[in-house]
Amino acid sequence: MKPLRALLGLVPAVVLAGGILEARSDGSRGDTLAIRVDGRWVTWWRRDFAPLRWNGQASLAGRVTWQAGIAGIVWGELDLRGAREAWRTRVIVVRLDPGRVRLSLAPAFTRGRTWTAADADSGVALALDAGQFRNDLPWGWVVHQGHEVLSPEYAPLAGAVVVDSSGSVRVVAPDSVGVERRHNAVVEAFQSYPMLLQDGMVPASLREPGHGVSIGHRDARLALGTTGDGQVVIALTRFDALGTTFGRIPFGLTSAEMAAVMGALGCREAVALDGGISGQLLLRDGTGSTRTWPGVRPVPLGLIARPNR
Repeated sequence: MKPLRALLGLVPAVVLAGGILEARSDGSRGDTLAIRVDGRWVTWWRRDFAPLRWNGQASLAGRVTWQAGIAGIVWGELDLRGAREAWRTRVIVVRLDPGRVRLSLAPAFTRGRTWTAADADSGVALALDAGQFRNDLPWGWVVHQGHEVLSPEYAPLAGAVVVDSSGSVRVVAPDSVGVERRHNAVVEAFQSYPMLLQDGMVPASLREPGHGVSIGHRDARLALGTTGDGQVVIALTRFDALGTTFGRIPFGLTSAEMAAVMGALGCREAVALDGGISGQLLLRDGTGSTRTWPGVRPVPLGLIARPNR
């Protein structure tokens, strides 16, 4: 019989495989992430020997039982065990093909309103909250239907999600936001933070204290990333110890742990969206039925996907 690690398709971070190009040890006692496999918990990530860079191999994606959504969307779930309040964490994973569905914004704030995923009409295949928020407005850059609604903000970990005229989706590094702004091909765009992966690299600010990020803070998380072949990956975490009713409790992963999840799902670029009590997701499955993971708080800006006509 093959070892459990081989069946899982993952290896410890100390081995340069399973999507990991290089690793580090900070000598501290580290938190871990484990995945449930055949009733057992198998550790696949350790803070005290965490990867600096992911090479795009989707080792966790291979553990998802994918289900069909609408037109180029698939989705599934993962059971993770982390430290402290993340001891039971469910991850809802969505993967979409921008060649078959088109992403656009739902800028409710421009009408003086707020938005929830439940506001998505029946033609929407996927809906989630977009970006970060300050009072009643999105934080930073917003472009909708080719028109700039809000200008960019500049901060070290504030990247952007850009949809161009071809429908392609890019997660843009902070120092490239100004360049993207000058391109005429930007149709939809919004900023968010912190960046979780840049060319597969986990930013130092997420790994080391003293860079303005609370590396020990745990929360419900929502993130968007892109793979090397242009697919879009969205992941939402839910506290999973007390059933779905309490899933919206803002317990969960650290930013570094969410970066590891996105890296192990095959992303090369990834950015965190507003999680916590704002994190929400709606999708329509292959039968047309609606599945919703609601948030507690409405938001000023949503992100939706519709099938290409």
